[in-house]
Amino acid sequence: VQLQASGGGLVQAGGSLRLSCAASGRAFSTYAMGWFRQAPGKEREFVAALSRSGGSTYYQDSVKGRFTISRDNAKNTVALQMNSLKPEDTAVYYCAAGRFGLGVVRTGSSEYDYWGQGTQVTVSS
Repeated sequence: VQLQASGGGLVQAGGSLRLSCAASGRAFSTYAMGWFRQAPGKEREFVAALSRSGGSTYYQDSVKGRFTISRDNAKNTVALQMNSLKPEDTAVYYCAAGRFGLGVVRTGSSEYDYWGQGTQVTVSS
């Protein structure tokens, strides 16, 4: 599967952005999806994940209540709605796909098989 992330940009603190990840290839619904981010000089970190059907989600503590991950299996897309953005959310955001069991989500980047190219999110104070 090939992934293409989009929707990044520059936003003021407190603002919102919606990232989208479009998947090409077959059987999108058999992949769990995740969003990760990497800030300059830091390790790539987990942000949010969604199971194959969308029934299970998991978030990093720092984004809980502010970010929402969702998917549309009919359109082969996954989205990350980001509200109440903070300067510390500034990073390159990546979508990723992994073949896990039903209802399973994973937070480790090494567990995902396919990655998008990344989209820059910059939050100004």
